[in-house]
Amino acid sequence: MTELNLTWLLLLPALGFAVGWLASRLDLRQVRAEERHSPRAYYKGLNLLLNEQQDKAIDAFIEAVQNDPDTTELHFALGNLFRRRGEFERSVRVHQHLLSRADLSAADRDRAQYALAQDYAKAGLFDRAEAAYRALEGSAFSTEARRALLDLYERSRDWKQAHEMASKLEASGTGSYAARMAHHLCEQAQERWLEAQAGAATATPACADEGSPQQQAWTLLQQAHTAAPMAARPVVMQGQWLARQGQPAQALATWAGLLRLPQAPVALVADEIVQLVQTANGPEQGRGHASDTLLIEQSLHLLRQAYAAQESLVVLQAINALAPGQAGPALQAHLERQPSLSAAAAVLKLPPEQWLAQGLSPVQKALEHSAKPLQRYRCAACGFEAQRYFWQCPGCLSWDSYPPQRIEDQ
Repeated sequence: MTELNLTWLLLLPALGFAVGWLASRLDLRQVRAEERHSPRAYYKGLNLLLNEQQDKAIDAFIEAVQNDPDTTELHFALGNLFRRRGEFERSVRVHQHLLSRADLSAADRDRAQYALAQDYAKAGLFDRAEAAYRALEGSAFSTEARRALLDLYERSRDWKQAHEMASKLEASGTGSYAARMAHHLCEQAQERWLEAQAGAATATPACADEGSPQQQAWTLLQQAHTAAPMAARPVVMQGQWLARQGQPAQALATWAGLLRLPQAPVALVADEIVQLVQTANGPEQGRGHASDTLLIEQSLHLLRQAYAAQESLVVLQAINALAPGQAGPALQAHLERQPSLSAAAAVLKLPPEQWLAQGLSPVQKALEHSAKPLQRYRCAACGFEAQRYFWQCPGCLSWDSYPPQRIEDQ
């Protein structure tokens, strides 16, 4: 009996080892079977996605998720596919399911929150998107969320919130947002102008009430110019503000600051300069008044400086409007240097004696230059343009895709 007990004692460790080994082999086979099945569905979906078969790819990813519900990457891939297809409700459900999981890591939770915010934004649910993006403050997606919020506020024309968000991005060192911040302030100034017009408020910079919409607009424009000194819009709007207040000389002096900016964009206000002079020279003033003559001279000086810095037909036409007898030769010279239909039309509007002496050669050259882009054939399938007719498009290789008429004949 003692010998039998000793035999069993010796066999028990070996038996335990055999049972453990057998159990591990069974578990290992099950794990390997699951691994073989899950990657197969995953790679199948990836292959379908690369072949632009999104419907079948979604089915494959759904199968993979069902086989392995704990795989977060498959959930993210599936949610992104739904969003790309415009199925925002399904994408939202996928990302909300991820957020509801208690075992989700902090990094994956932030990622799911960011994806959910993108779903809401793409679906046009801006209030929910804003709340979802703001929930990412202080996370690894904080910068991306702020940029998305900036675009969201600009799209909804909430200029105050957009300015605050751009200020945060600027302060965080993620890039320069000065130009966009200046536009936000200019848009707010434009809104104050509309309020002033609705209330029939009129004021000057010297006497306007500090709380009036007019004065608020002026303050916002000053802030915009301080934020972006090389931006054109604050300078343009400051001159417009002064012109509306009946201060043409100050408006011209402000617009002269455009000469110091890149490309000297005085052409943006050339027509307004002409209108400013014509308004100041109204019938009640009387022609030849000293102040009117000075204003015309200042306007012409500014426009000529602008044209010398950056040749522009708009500026040249403004000069012609203020000094009709002086711009004829300049228009013809401009037409020879820059042949265009607009320049040719401007020359033909001059009195015949001013351009007949030069002949029609510059006008003919401008017409030929402008007509060249129209003397082509355009493929109806891909839009490829060619100077000669092709039976097979060189761009998309389609047959008989070129209409027999050139672009100007269509």
